[in-house]
Amino acid sequence: MKKVALVTGGSRGIGLGIAKCLANNGFDLAINGMRAEDDTSDSLEELRSLGAEVVYCRGDVSDASQRQGIFDTISERFGRLNVLVNNAGVAPKERKDILEATEESFDYVLKTNLNSVYFLSQTAANWMISQKNSDPDFQGAIINVSSISATIASVNRGEYCVAKAGMSMATQLFAVRLGEYNIPVYEVRPGIIATDMTSGVKEKYDKLLAEGLCVTSRWGLPEDVGLAVASLATGNFPYSTGQVIMVDGGLSIPRL
Repeated sequence: MKKVALVTGGSRGIGLGIAKCLANNGFDLAINGMRAEDDTSDSLEELRSLGAEVVYCRGDVSDASQRQGIFDTISERFGRLNVLVNNAGVAPKERKDILEATEESFDYVLKTNLNSVYFLSQTAANWMISQKNSDPDFQGAIINVSSISATIASVNRGEYCVAKAGMSMATQLFAVRLGEYNIPVYEVRPGIIATDMTSGVKEKYDKLLAEGLCVTSRWGLPEDVGLAVASLATGNFPYSTGQVIMVDGGLSIPRL
């Protein structure tokens, strides 16, 4: 029986890159997104062409009832869940200095980028524990896609940095709690990745990359993140729960 992975925000950008790599590694997929299913058809068909059975779970992960609806859909379609990939995220609607940023923006970003991760993980963890109790051979994992912004300060989008830093602690908390069930929890920390979210700052980072911002002097691709997530999801790092996997082209290496 094939393993099933839920990828939040999985119909575009980094999430789609992750979903492709999981499909190539034999996973069936539950893809969550906010858009109408018809608007994601190209992405879903591409994943099916890679051999995955795919169900689309439309829903806003910042809303508790819609989160539950996502799990209900997966239960009805597959009856199981092996891997949760917490990838969905938003940027501030306006980048503002932390001396001017609004509480409304803070709540908007934190609710999607952190609250959802915490409570999706809670629900998935309880389901995985139940599956483990029923089948000792069950293999599960939770993988949180954070950002170099978890530790690198950007004062014009503080709410995003705070959310990603919180995700790092959530990873450690769930890793500790699920240790007794042998369900690992990981954090994958991307750097500068070419997606629609970063398209507005392309010129800025083109220049910085040309000047040596990263050791690997190119933009990261969604598939770069996907390869890391798939390696974790398939069980290649069973003794590394709670760890951070950097996918940043060496950006975070201190250099003189």
